[in-house]
Amino acid sequence: MLWQPPLPERYLEMGEDELVRAIKARKEELGDALVILGHHYQQDDVIQFADFTGDSFKLSQLAAEAVKERGSKYVIFEGVHFMAESADILTPDDVQVILPDMGAGCSMADMANYEQTVEAWEIIHEALGDANVRVIPICYMNCTAAIKAFCGEHGGAVCTSSNADKILKWALAGGDEPLGEDETVKILFLPDQHLGRNTGAALGFDVQKDMIVWDPNDVELVSDEDIRRATFLLWKGHCSVHKLFRPEHVDQVRALWPDVTVIVHPECDHDVVKVADVSGSTEKIIQAIDAAEPGSKWAVGTEVHLVNRLAEQAKERGVIVRMLSECQCLCTTMYRIDMPHLLFVMDKLVEGEVVNRITVGEGVQHWSMIALQRMLDVTQAVKA
Repeated sequence: MLWQPPLPERYLEMGEDELVRAIKARKEELGDALVILGHHYQQDDVIQFADFTGDSFKLSQLAAEAVKERGSKYVIFEGVHFMAESADILTPDDVQVILPDMGAGCSMADMANYEQTVEAWEIIHEALGDANVRVIPICYMNCTAAIKAFCGEHGGAVCTSSNADKILKWALAGGDEPLGEDETVKILFLPDQHLGRNTGAALGFDVQKDMIVWDPNDVELVSDEDIRRATFLLWKGHCSVHKLFRPEHVDQVRALWPDVTVIVHPECDHDVVKVADVSGSTEKIIQAIDAAEPGSKWAVGTEVHLVNRLAEQAKERGVIVRMLSECQCLCTTMYRIDMPHLLFVMDKLVEGEVVNRITVGEGVQHWSMIALQRMLDVTQAVKA
């Protein structure tokens, strides 16, 4: 997590109505020069100012389109650090991407760093020796630009929770290069073990026999024999929000509502996904609730701010939506983005100063873009 200097006291003393008026005024002053992106997990009080809402990669794509159409020079990302990195990668070099609070990181993304990934890569290949095996690294979108770049440089790709199955099928078939005679594939999946496990299981792989967990902080836990046996080497990372959901929560909500439909994000533990009715990405969850029949009941296993918004919208159609668990399943780092920090960076823009800019170096941008482009190529080919 990066350090965010304390805000000037006046921002902390402003009331809610005063902050809203000030942010609206600044947004009007900046006009087309500014695009504001709001992630689904954001608080309502800041997402109200977003020009676009969505998941991380969709927002970065929308930003790239919007700055081209409007001639915008600034993008404020109401999200976390890795998301702002993706926006910087996808937007032109003269567009400056800003994160309102530099402390808004992602615990999952922080669980995989570049040096540990290089070490894992070397150990895995030493264990394989002369075996006719191709290792393809696949990283979840929720990782740093450095990890995306590693995957791009080593023949791998990025995936999202909505296209992970397509990307894993592509990798298992050899990726960009056809497999040679008797050649097999292993996938190093990082940083979220749960998305890798759930997606692999949905493709028919055995979670015990075909998968092992790679702990970057204790690499000796995995033997050379384990590496040679497994098809999936799952990085020991997780989402702190989705890890909170348990199978018992599914039992409890079904005892309360026997006719409930339980839908959970694939970042949840495999034991939760197994007992849920549906598992899917944020977009799939939103689409399912939007299409739900009046009178139906839904329990949703994902971040609380999104679920609360879905519940409010669904209530108007007679659809009942609640959190799967009553625990505080919120993204605490996303929660750092608030109106005082948003107003502060906007004030600075009006004054001609860019603060909290997120930049990705040229080399990292290059290889990250290759990994992202592979993902886009695969998903577009599947649609065609």
